[in-house]
Amino acid sequence: MVQSLNTKALLALASVVRRPSLLVPHVSLDNVSQLHYQALKDRCGIRAIVFDKDNTLTAPYGLDIHPDASEGLQAAKSVFGTENVAIMSNSAGTLDDPDYEDARRIEEALGIAVIRHNEKKPGGLPEVLAHFNVDDPATLCMVGDRLLTDVVFGNLYGMLTVHTLPL
Repeated sequence: MVQSLNTKALLALASVVRRPSLLVPHVSLDNVSQLHYQALKDRCGIRAIVFDKDNTLTAPYGLDIHPDASEGLQAAKSVFGTENVAIMSNSAGTLDDPDYEDARRIEEALGIAVIRHNEKKPGGLPEVLAHFNVDDPATLCMVGDRLLTDVVFGNLYGMLTVHTLPL
């Protein structure tokens, strides 16, 4: 799959220049398996988890869960329920994914939804809120490996943000 230019991320640079704290995640971990999902739910009021896919759950463009992420994805699904765990990718589920073929393959392989969205992160908030049927982004947790897209996306809208090292 060939990705188009992420103009939304380029535009977000202006926000980051004015507010560098947008690049700072609330939590930094090596991988998603180190995250305590029950604490997110019980102590932080988180109702749903949004994962980036490439380098967070899988190798880039891969369909197999990375061994370092497997336990974390299972824990997220166990604590929040499969319906409250989803992927928001800047490739699958976007206009770069004709007929959402990649999104469907990922959903089948990983057992969670891929959110369809027209704008790449840090855009796409309306689609995320609609997917989880929530009004308040502060009840969501964004987990990803990229500061400028994943962390800035979550921080722009008041989500709890988790940065992981690339797998």
